Amino acid sequence: MKEEVLDKGNFRVLVAQTYGKLVTYKKQDNQEDFNKALLEILPEVKKYVASRLKAAVVRGELNSDMFSPGDFTDQLFIELYDHIDEIENEKELVPFLYKKVDELLDDSLTEEQFDSVFFDNIDKYSKPEWDAMEEDFSTDGDGDLMMVDELDDISYPKNNYTLDHVFVTNEEKELAEKLDKSLDKERIDRHIDFVLHKMALPMRTIFQLYNDQGFTAEEIAHIKKVSSEEVSELLKRARKILKDSFNKRFLIDSN
Repeated sequence: MKEEVLDKGNFRVLVAQTYGKLVTYKKQDNQEDFNKALLEILPEVKKYVASRLKAAVVRGELNSDMFSPGDFTDQLFIELYDHIDEIENEKELVPFLYKKVDELLDDSLTEEQFDSVFFDNIDKYSKPEWDAMEEDFSTDGDGDLMMVDELDDISYPKNNYTLDHVFVTNEEKELAEKLDKSLDKERIDRHIDFVLHKMALPMRTIFQLYNDQGFTAEEIAHIKKVSSEEVSELLKRARKILKDSFNKRFLIDSN
């Protein structure tokens, strides 16, 4: 059974409601109902975990049957129950969950390296080469990771990226409009997803936390244990890489 996909606004409302329940159940020493309440917001965290596991599979650093999202999110029940008193309000709840699950992932997965070969040659790829690389990514990543049974039980993280996630300034809108006329929404989403998985882990996860989960730079800095300035710089670099890739792949006549 697929879990319901919530938009960011509804998710924040659900989090606020859930936070109140969690505090109440902890005061009552009622861990059973505490866990049931936490289950209501875990699907969003599971999708983030699944995205990171997918990247590791694509890069050949993880066999598809080594981990499932539940291996990491299941530990959050204990972590949150033990530390709920340290969370002062509902705004701190979700960053806490992502920070903890990130720590668990980092302990289990080798940090991925920036794919310098891919980016060094980005000017040289022909259209057939772009298409072949993206096809390999889609087949290896989605095909292998979907072998993990638990992913059949959640809404697998469809990133639903748009050009607005990449072209953010007024000066860039003209280029975005040009691309929008020639590319459909699914095509844009696939390209962004593909290029993201060529980036180093910190850059990619910051882009995802900002755009997929709606965290602010300050919240991401807390989750990733870096400065907000570093978050802003990595987000800026990620967008530049994505803009350049769109230009080289779809707007340069030689491609």
